[in-house]
Amino acid sequence: MARPAVFLDKDGTLVEDVPYNVDPARIRLAPGAVEGLQLLHAAGYRLVVVSNQSGVARGYFSERALRRVARRLRELLAGAGIPLAGFYYCPHHPQGRVPRYARACICRKPAPGLIVRAAQALGLDLARSWLVGDILHDVEAGHRAGCRAILLDNGHETEWELTPRRVPDARARDLAEAARLILHLDAAARTSPWGNASQDLPTRGGRG
Repeated sequence: MARPAVFLDKDGTLVEDVPYNVDPARIRLAPGAVEGLQLLHAAGYRLVVVSNQSGVARGYFSERALRRVARRLRELLAGAGIPLAGFYYCPHHPQGRVPRYARACICRKPAPGLIVRAAQALGLDLARSWLVGDILHDVEAGHRAGCRAILLDNGHETEWELTPRRVPDARARDLAEAARLILHLDAAARTSPWGNASQDLPTRGGRG
């Protein structure tokens, strides 16, 4: 039976945002990450990173460097008893300097390709899954893949270009609060005759 997942943006969501960082020694889990992911893991959600990594296309670092990043993330989370089911990234950018990666693609968020590929590889139920990210491109990618989405309202989104697919199902301060929202909303949906309780919970923040 396909399992639900929580797809996690990396920079600014799972880890502290250090632009284009691939140095494992500088990777720090974001505040609330351990608490939130422990709650989600205990509730049976698989945890999957989906990350845009245009630094590859821009020539800042190689895909090999990202493998070291993924290994370090797994180590940090394993130390807290949290297994990471997958680490998926998009190395492309249309304006990249490395010809192999300088193109439009179906995996760069807000496209849903990373999420769909992870779901197929890991046997995940997208309709029962969530995406958590810190910008509206993350929200749109989650919705286009068929998931629900929570925006971390931590100041990283600056443009606020809203379309129906870019309106989050809820907002949270950090991953700990996002996890509690997910657990609350899914529990409410299981007991609701309408099957979806997202609309019953006010979202954080007042930006339109």
